[in-house]
Amino acid sequence: MQSALLLFFSLTVLYVVQKVLAYWKATRAIHNFPGRRLLFSPASLLGNFLPKIEYINAGRNQLFVFKHEPFEKVGWDIHSAISLFPSIRTAIVLADAQAIKEVTSSRARFPKPVHHYRSLTFFGRNIVASEGAEWKKYRKISAPAFSDRNNALVWEESIKTVQGMFMDVWGDRDVISVDHCVEITLPIALFIIGAAGFGRSISWKADDIKPAGYTMTFKEALHTVTTNVFIKLAVPRWAMGLTETFRQTDIAYDELHRYMADMIHERQSAEKVERHDLFSQLLEANDNNLDMTALTESELIGNIYIFLVAGHETTAHTLCFTFAMLALHPDEQEKLYEHIKSVLVDGADPTYEQMPLLTYSNAVFYETLRMFPPVTGIPKMAAEDTTLTTTNVLGETTTVAIPKGTDVTLNVPGLHYNPRYWEDPHTFNPSRFLKDWPRDAFIPFSAGARACIGRKFFETEGIAILTMLVSHYKITVKGDPKFAGETFEQRKERVLACRAGLTVTPLHVPLTFTRR
Repeated sequence: MQSALLLFFSLTVLYVVQKVLAYWKATRAIHNFPGRRLLFSPASLLGNFLPKIEYINAGRNQLFVFKHEPFEKVGWDIHSAISLFPSIRTAIVLADAQAIKEVTSSRARFPKPVHHYRSLTFFGRNIVASEGAEWKKYRKISAPAFSDRNNALVWEESIKTVQGMFMDVWGDRDVISVDHCVEITLPIALFIIGAAGFGRSISWKADDIKPAGYTMTFKEALHTVTTNVFIKLAVPRWAMGLTETFRQTDIAYDELHRYMADMIHERQSAEKVERHDLFSQLLEANDNNLDMTALTESELIGNIYIFLVAGHETTAHTLCFTFAMLALHPDEQEKLYEHIKSVLVDGADPTYEQMPLLTYSNAVFYETLRMFPPVTGIPKMAAEDTTLTTTNVLGETTTVAIPKGTDVTLNVPGLHYNPRYWEDPHTFNPSRFLKDWPRDAFIPFSAGARACIGRKFFETEGIAILTMLVSHYKITVKGDPKFAGETFEQRKERVLACRAGLTVTPLHVPLTFTRR
């Protein structure tokens, strides 16, 4: 018994000594640059579960919750983070616009760590989970699909989808209240990605047909896939039959895959017809690729799936936050409404050609993206021993050592709330985007060569939906007797509460839409 205890004690001491030596080596490698020293890695299971505990854990959704605060504590717009468990991890976290620009412009020095994205390849290899020559191939074939013709289709389908909601769902009611705004924005985004992404018009009415061999309509499969993506990512294959929700998710993924495969075969064998939806244009670009790098069916499906997931949730959540901010700031909503009226003649619906004129719609959308960036942390890694330079509020500079293999995180909220670039960053002020603004300090779509390929698709859809809704309805926070005595700050905190997900996810945004 004593021998066993001695062995256990010896192994424990050896383990602790190894950890201490590894920690000492890690801090020395970065010249002990200031920052966080944590027991648990923010990327670990415990790190995502535990709240913020000094020296123990950074806290859930920590990049969005703390924004620029960690940088203010160290006095620089770069800080380090070293954690012990489950293994020693060193990270350099950036909220410095010039340092971020250097990282995003230097893909050889700071490549994307694609191993973080393996879970997104279950439909096939794709543009998000790739780097180097493979990524270049996907980018070359995908880029032509995101054309001006497709953007015009996105606008047209966005207007049509909102018109359909007004007529088929809201009808002649003058006041519509929803318990959570995503009840509106998720289906809107779903219908638009169905039409502009796949060329499959989806109605607000339940009139879809299930083809032979399918248990779900295309609409049902698409909705389940986009809603339950986290189940697919987190639950192992063998466990997908354990609950009804898991089973339905598994069926939806299988049937959406078959729908997409059927669409590929149908379009490839059919007579050529000019189509502007994303799926058709991707197939056309692939067919026209003559240098022996055409995508396989698996790669085609993998890439269109990524565009689907990225485009659906990002749009829905950003619009939800946008409507919440306008409800909380009626003066800004009125400015937007008056601007829209000045652009649209006799209350007509906006056209794609008028999009450049809707400057305040764009400003409101951008301000929401600044304050609620869909992705809070953009991962990179150092492929070699290198350095970055940062500046503090006094204009002093310092050089940060970055050893090979170090995680480099672009802290999007840290940058977007950095007072060096944004005056009064915690205030909702869309007009800041109507004058000269710091473009290098605005990265909701990432930056550099790896910036979001679907940015224009997303902006077109968002501005069309925003303009349509505000031109027809006034948005307010839904009344609730439970919160009758709350202050503005309490209401703001309640309505804007969110959690981490694939994107920053609003928890409960109760709104009322009143016909103008």
